[in-house]
Amino acid sequence: MKLLLGSGGLRSPERQQLYHDEMSSHFSGVNEIVFIPYASSNHERYTERIKAFSQPSGVNIRGIQSFEDPIQAIEQAEGIYVGGGNTFLLTQELHRNGLIEIVRKRVAEGMPYMGVSAGANVASPTMQTTNDMPIVMPSSFEAFDLIPFQINPHYHDGTIWMKEGDTFHQHFGETRAQRISEFHEQNDVPVMGLWEGAFIRWDGVLATLIGGDGTVFKLGLEPVTYPQGTMFDCDLNPQI
Repeated sequence: MKLLLGSGGLRSPERQQLYHDEMSSHFSGVNEIVFIPYASSNHERYTERIKAFSQPSGVNIRGIQSFEDPIQAIEQAEGIYVGGGNTFLLTQELHRNGLIEIVRKRVAEGMPYMGVSAGANVASPTMQTTNDMPIVMPSSFEAFDLIPFQINPHYHDGTIWMKEGDTFHQHFGETRAQRISEFHEQNDVPVMGLWEGAFIRWDGVLATLIGGDGTVFKLGLEPVTYPQGTMFDCDLNPQI
């Protein structure tokens, strides 16, 4: 398997360079990839924006909406990229278009998969570690199940502070760790809190953290934050 899963937060030149370098390497030898823009309601505009942003990678992108049959598009694809946005909307459209099983099959066969933000979240067994609002109701929370752990994109540690003028005030809302602990009240799947600018490379056996930190959450254990370069097994145990 060949997966590249990113959190997002690609606003600095250094993070954008990493994105372009990783994307170029990930899809090396691929003539064209299929982009899935279902996390947004305007598929054409989103696809054009991703094309422009990804242009320095040299990867050719075609939106799945330009194909007559989305299932056939995945059957014939050399690689796919699932973009970010609202995970509930993305999951609804993946199920509505019948893409869960065919993407899972093609990636298992070796087709490279890239996902950022919501696109990384749906590589998990379910979409239940999203941060998004439930703006629509998908038929199922089941996702692609390409990795044996959950990803929580855009993870940040600690509490939120708001700036008013030159002064910062604590928000006092729930932390991301508290939200993930709620997931573990109902589930025992480990969760990778993927920090902004970070990516995971997954080959079916090992996950390698690049570009930023990752915080691992397991049922009954304290979360542990690991630096870029750390490798993990399928249970998110670090490999020394």
